[in-house]
Amino acid sequence: MSSALTALELLCAELLLFAAVGLLIGGLDDLLIDLIYVVRRGWRSLTVYSRVTRMTARDLPLPGKAGPIAVFVPAWDESDVIGPMLNGCLDKWADEDMHIFVGAYPNDEATLHVLRALIAARGEGEVTLVVNPRHGPTTKADCLNQLWQAMERWEAAEGRTCLAVVLHDAEDVVHADALRLVGMLAPRFALVQLPVLPLETSRSRWVSGHYCDEFAEAHSKSLSVREALGAAMPSAGVGCGFNREALGVIAAQRDGRPFDESSLTEDYELGLRLGDAGGRGILVRMRDAQGDLIATREYFPDTWRAAVRQKARWTVGIALAGWDRLGWTGPWHERWMRLRDRRAALAAIILMAAYLGFMLALLVHVLNMMLGRSLMAWPEPLPWLLVITAILSAWRLMVRMLFVWRAYGLAQALLSVPRTLVANLIAMLAAERAIAIYLRHLRGQALVWEKTAHRFPETEPHRAS
Repeated sequence: MSSALTALELLCAELLLFAAVGLLIGGLDDLLIDLIYVVRRGWRSLTVYSRVTRMTARDLPLPGKAGPIAVFVPAWDESDVIGPMLNGCLDKWADEDMHIFVGAYPNDEATLHVLRALIAARGEGEVTLVVNPRHGPTTKADCLNQLWQAMERWEAAEGRTCLAVVLHDAEDVVHADALRLVGMLAPRFALVQLPVLPLETSRSRWVSGHYCDEFAEAHSKSLSVREALGAAMPSAGVGCGFNREALGVIAAQRDGRPFDESSLTEDYELGLRLGDAGGRGILVRMRDAQGDLIATREYFPDTWRAAVRQKARWTVGIALAGWDRLGWTGPWHERWMRLRDRRAALAAIILMAAYLGFMLALLVHVLNMMLGRSLMAWPEPLPWLLVITAILSAWRLMVRMLFVWRAYGLAQALLSVPRTLVANLIAMLAAERAIAIYLRHLRGQALVWEKTAHRFPETEPHRAS
């Protein structure tokens, strides 16, 4: 028993040492991002906003003045949400110079029925239904490429060229001022990303709620730092507008298909490819006339299974396949951001080691007490590493709370602390699934559009800001 307990103590120490070193590196990396954000925000407040009033939607051009904007909405098995979503777009953007292209599949009769009924009721002037020649699901990028080609045919028939291409999903709640904002900035930037804010739901304050925590921080701090450093801006795939000319250059290099059909995260990759080509991306956080943030809102997965599937797809596309597909090109700040993007799988392994080491430490402590043995002696420098990582973790939780408080209020900020455990468990399960998917892909299995079920709010939700 004594030798077995000694072996357990050794295993516990090794796991905690590995986890502590990994958490220390990750914590210092996150701390540097925090410091850059604070310095940038303070500098802009002193040098820019002390002289110039922040722009709001009141300062935007009038609707319809920017030129035609194409809105792409890929849809596979979206009969429950596509109707309300499109009606919301058409109502809110009634005065905009825009055209919506919706992609569907011949073997998705339910979605086709909804779309045909909507077009018959609203007219064909603002919506074009594009039926994929292949049965679904293919990849989302394949559906988007079909919409790109339909837009080119529309441009030729209308004798006009679109100013920008805006991407949305079939469950998005769009903002009335979004196209005005994209239209103003699209001539200057290759990518205009508006914030994405998950909607709060009482159905799942834990699983769905952890998306609120992550996006509140990522689409405020993290993307702002990327922009400040001059690194490529990854597209979120929704609420983003691409300069049509810049997207056309990518399409010309890819046989008329700007979206990579072999990728599960074509939106993320496209943003980086635009950056590699010299295009500049920008995250825009602007308030409307009522003081609400101009953003895209939607419900995110609210079950463990759905969240794990979605996070696994992101991990495959960004952390695993992205390593092979995009490489490590660019200056130091670009490589740094790509390293942060691709650390998900390694971070999950570190988290597993931390949780397992912690549970073993508790077990060893109890066994030592029961057997009357002295408590386990931690090898140096493990105690100091654990103290430092604990401090960094506390800082991390506080920073996230501040961003969640800013976006959703105090109640959600307080919930963000225990939701960290939920987020970590989902990340670990997603990493395991992602590695399995990627290994099967390396053996020849094609990647397909593994989407989650979506829902659309029946009434206008409370707007997080």
